[in-house]
Amino acid sequence: MKNKRIITCAITGSVHIPTMSDYLPITPEQIADNALGAAKAGAAVVHIHARNPENGMPSSDPKLFEEIIGRIREKNKDLIICLTTGGGAGMTVEERVSVVPAFKPELASCNLGSINWGIFAIAEKYKEFKYPWEPVLLEMTKGYIFQNSFTDLMKMTTIMNENGTKPELECYDVGHLYNCAFLMQKGFIKPPVYLQFVTGILGGIMSTPYDLITLKNTADRVLGPSNYKWSVVGAGRQQFPMCTMSLLLDGNVRVGMEDNLYVGKNKLAKNNAELVTKIARIMGEFDLKPATPDEAREILSLNK
Repeated sequence: MKNKRIITCAITGSVHIPTMSDYLPITPEQIADNALGAAKAGAAVVHIHARNPENGMPSSDPKLFEEIIGRIREKNKDLIICLTTGGGAGMTVEERVSVVPAFKPELASCNLGSINWGIFAIAEKYKEFKYPWEPVLLEMTKGYIFQNSFTDLMKMTTIMNENGTKPELECYDVGHLYNCAFLMQKGFIKPPVYLQFVTGILGGIMSTPYDLITLKNTADRVLGPSNYKWSVVGAGRQQFPMCTMSLLLDGNVRVGMEDNLYVGKNKLAKNNAELVTKIARIMGEFDLKPATPDEAREILSLNK
């Protein structure tokens, strides 16, 4: 297993707007098809958000999640499905976590702390938008705090424990690792925990080698190297540089159109499989191989 690395593919997310790419998956069918394509390309895990199929707006509608999951499971019963509890800007904590008791996924995201969440700069690049909600949502994030209080974290991790779901702990800054240590100390999460270092979001830690090393060194010191597994997200153009760094440091990787829409300079990805194929090729340059879903379960101590 030493040469195996987990590829997670985040299919659509809630940050990018349909105006940014005609290839962004929106409908349940598009999201499921992209997830299945990512799996064929080497992803062991797919991270799922839902969108309103009429206008692409992020949605917490359980019927949409049910359709996406059903379409994936019709053709692939082994792929690990990680459901979001991050949701979209403006959703309540109750809305965000509702997917866990409803579907009891093996993995679900759990954000480790509150941050200023700023995606308003996207609006500066466009004069026209496909849908009226897009500029409104982007502008709203100038004053938006992505809330993940200790009350929220305790509530979410308790619900995950009750439903047999392992939290994928999203770490946007160094202080979040201390939050993780507190939750571990109080028994809300149990080692080995699974950390996702999220870099490059305005309001959180940036995507530089120094920042990733800081996160890794802090996790080693505060949590202990044997108490966690980890992966890296690099937002935008830093997706592949940051993921490559993670591979060299024995970490796992997340790619996908939630975080980055481009497969190369000025070249939009036509689907998520293209992004997975690229990181799998980079892995091969270092004699590494994508873990299968069952190998990923072994690495992360998951119960299928």
